[in-house]
Amino acid sequence: MSAPINYAELDYTQWSPVQRWARRFFKLCSKLLTRTQVEGLENFPQQGPVLMAVNHLHLFDSPVFFCVVPRRAIIFAADKFRKNWLFNWILIHVGNVIYVKRGETDRRTIADSLKVLRAGGVLAVAPEGTRSRTASLNQGHTGAVYLASRAPASIVPMVAYGQEKAYAHWVRLRRAPIHVRIGAPIALPNGKLTVEQLEEKTDELMVTLARLLPPAYRGIYAEAAARAEQDG
Repeated sequence: MSAPINYAELDYTQWSPVQRWARRFFKLCSKLLTRTQVEGLENFPQQGPVLMAVNHLHLFDSPVFFCVVPRRAIIFAADKFRKNWLFNWILIHVGNVIYVKRGETDRRTIADSLKVLRAGGVLAVAPEGTRSRTASLNQGHTGAVYLASRAPASIVPMVAYGQEKAYAHWVRLRRAPIHVRIGAPIALPNGKLTVEQLEEKTDELMVTLARLLPPAYRGIYAEAAARAEQDG
């Protein structure tokens, strides 16, 4: 068993030695196996607490973001991976992880998440709560906005798509086209948010994610994203 991570004392200004090695390895694999296009990297804050709000299509999401994000980040992962020694080692030492029990409100998860953000770190959260089974956006939950508001932290919307089709390209000995888009940070009102404000800002966040995605990936937010684009 690995010792518990003290999220308040991690050095978020640099990658750990294991992470630096892993990033070189994953970037080499990405160069050989994919054609990854990144847009909006200038929108990612170089310092200060950041909540990365991401879509979740595939297990390959984490390696894709890991190669692109310029700062050390903590990720959420399903508690089931804790039971697999290999996944657990990779997630703890390479990704740095906060395990989440699906369908439960875990006070320790919330406390650890706030420690990351209040220490000036980057926390990656999928507002949908789980991997999409439809390859498109599902209903967003208010947890991401809640954490960002309580820290407080900037919310940076970020999407990746194409990685869910990687196998189909590899079996044909082709590099998989993957797209990563990073939007401008979303500002939150000062102070504690009401339930209505949390829901309103969550909807805004999900529509922002939808607008970063092609229409086929927008799911239940397709109409709202189309209206927002028409309104400018």
